[in-house]
Amino acid sequence: MRPLVRFAAVALLALVSACAQKAAPPPPPPPPVAQAKPVPVPPKPVQPSRPTAPAAPATPQVAPAGGTVVGIVLPLSGPSAAIGTAMLNAAQMALFELASPNLTLLPFDSAGTPEGASEGVRQAIAQHADIIVGPVFAAEARTVSPIAEAAHVPLLSLSADQSVAGRGTYVMGFLPGPQAVRAAQFAAKQGKSRQAILAPSNEYGRRVVAAVTSGLAGSGVTLGPVEYYDPSSLDLAGPMKRLLINRQGEDAGFDALLLPDDGQRLRRAGEQWAAQGVPADRVTLLGTMLWDDAKPGEIPSLAGGWYAAAPSAGFAEFAKRYAKAFGGQPPRLASLAYDATAIAAVLGKQSGHDFSAGILTNPQGFAGVDGLFRLNLDGTNTRAFAVKEVVPNGQPKEIAPAAKSFEG
Repeated sequence: MRPLVRFAAVALLALVSACAQKAAPPPPPPPPVAQAKPVPVPPKPVQPSRPTAPAAPATPQVAPAGGTVVGIVLPLSGPSAAIGTAMLNAAQMALFELASPNLTLLPFDSAGTPEGASEGVRQAIAQHADIIVGPVFAAEARTVSPIAEAAHVPLLSLSADQSVAGRGTYVMGFLPGPQAVRAAQFAAKQGKSRQAILAPSNEYGRRVVAAVTSGLAGSGVTLGPVEYYDPSSLDLAGPMKRLLINRQGEDAGFDALLLPDDGQRLRRAGEQWAAQGVPADRVTLLGTMLWDDAKPGEIPSLAGGWYAAAPSAGFAEFAKRYAKAFGGQPPRLASLAYDATAIAAVLGKQSGHDFSAGILTNPQGFAGVDGLFRLNLDGTNTRAFAVKEVVPNGQPKEIAPAAKSFEG
């Protein structure tokens, strides 16, 4: 069995030997890697050195001969330039903290479009990239995946759309289905054996329902009712009425209700649920990582609710290092670029130019900024999620830790 690959510390990290014993927990967070905000530099291939705030590459990049080449395709111009620049910053951090001198990072601008991403991937391939990080958006990844596949270059997409996974494209994003399953399984262990779902009638909602239906099969949990609502409408009266069709007094007919949504729709769903008059101690609300962005502590109806999320400690430490290097706080998804580049950096030390499926899909996984994860042969990922509880007018607290190993 191949070992757990670690890249959470600044010091050189080696792979544990191949006959490994049970994987040890990830090491403690690393110290800051920079003390001052770097000055922007002209675009050029990035090699291990102190990270600098990047400028969008204006001309095709050229890789030095010999070492491992990592292409990274991000929206460095256009409407999504802010997230693209932050992701490139994070990728440079990974390179600086973990890479060997013979690894080169070549940035290419997708401008946030499928056409721009295609051109970036072609340029990366022309520069003999051994592996490509990016692009960010599903439409981009869907377009460039066949290009990378034809060139036999693996792609670490930063999208969370599993429909682009497979044939050499690996999805690094936080997949919604496994998040919902983590929350539902945790609730089941707390005695919530009757569960219901109220989901938006879009791809996100359907994936969540399919995953929970499969994930709870054989667990002794009764799943139902399952209701959908129009994500373009804030009127949930009809779906809410159908949801409570088996209600008997204070018994809603279920013990836990999954609300996999965010923003105004989540707030509205919570308000309309509270208006039904079911005592809060009779039904626990459940959610996915979308709740993290919704400031759930400010939504009274979500108080005491449980939702799956990446472990907090790793990203908090990453954010401190990022702020010291570049100033300001990184967007939440910047960690995906760090972890994807870290995979390339650590495995590049071990295997040089070999990023084959057997190397990338280490069954024990990787210890990254967002906790333990592994890439699967079908191009999806498996992540170890924590469970958080919503605290009224406060920050959610972690009530169940993420797993430290995929064993057992």
